[in-house]
Amino acid sequence: MASGHYDCVIIGAGPAGLSAALNLARARKRVLVVDSNRPRNAATMISHGFITRDGVPPHELRRIAREELALYPSVEVLQRAAVLTVSPLDSADSDASAERFVIEISGATPSAARVVQSRSIVVATGLRETLPALPSIRAYYGMSLFSCVACDGYEQRDQPLALIGETDDLLERALLVAQWTNALTVFTNGVAPLSVADEAVLAAHGIRLDRRAIDDLEGERGAISAVRMADGERVPVTGGFVRPLWHPVVDFLDGFALATDERGHLTTDRDGRTSAPGIYAAGDVAAPGPQQLIVAAGAGARVAAVITHDLLGVTTAH
Repeated sequence: MASGHYDCVIIGAGPAGLSAALNLARARKRVLVVDSNRPRNAATMISHGFITRDGVPPHELRRIAREELALYPSVEVLQRAAVLTVSPLDSADSDASAERFVIEISGATPSAARVVQSRSIVVATGLRETLPALPSIRAYYGMSLFSCVACDGYEQRDQPLALIGETDDLLERALLVAQWTNALTVFTNGVAPLSVADEAVLAAHGIRLDRRAIDDLEGERGAISAVRMADGERVPVTGGFVRPLWHPVVDFLDGFALATDERGHLTTDRDGRTSAPGIYAAGDVAAPGPQQLIVAAGAGARVAAVITHDLLGVTTAH
């Protein structure tokens, strides 16, 4: 079982983790990036809103980033690997220059397993998501049904759209989607608890509300054409959004009792520090904000700068 010593272990190689790795490498830190290679946006064909990379597939962004990291000899990237546990190092003290953590890592094969030590940890694992339990929803997800309104609203402008969800925040999401279309139907699948007052707000914005249970979705080759209700009626749409349930991926940190919000996201200060010294979080795993690649990349760059300062014990801004 291989071992090693690092300034930072970054868990997750999405835009937040890769950006943190690049900036730490440029600060001449020894970095290990651990990634399962199963990104949440694997179904998304095209990404948007990333300056100089608008319209580039997410997997292409990650490929370019890994190629850039390969130019820095102080960075290792483990793909198809997973962090099993993070534990405090028994001999760790309050000195920021000392190694604080032991990280147990599984690999693609048993021989690839590793146990390493690190001075700091960046959690950039993002989220797992659970879609509403409709038989065909995966056939459309990432092609004509999306979860990020800011990411994909523009391409669906002026079309008849669906917003499908079962959570208590559908009103706010509907108002966001309605910026791009005046033909929006919100489908609660008989579950989402929208009030009569919520319905009045939707109606005032020209948004239709359908509280009936959904049987399934219809369409061909990833292009949705209708939402089929349990009573047999078909509601025509040509695209839309779904509100998944999101679950932060932080099981390997169970031994730290880190502070989280009511939905399980890691809470941090403005610089990405969690409630445990030496553990930082960036991207969607942290308390929620816009779920855009460029926002996550910015968070990764910021937390890298903070770690560089913290490991030195300095607080200068530059």
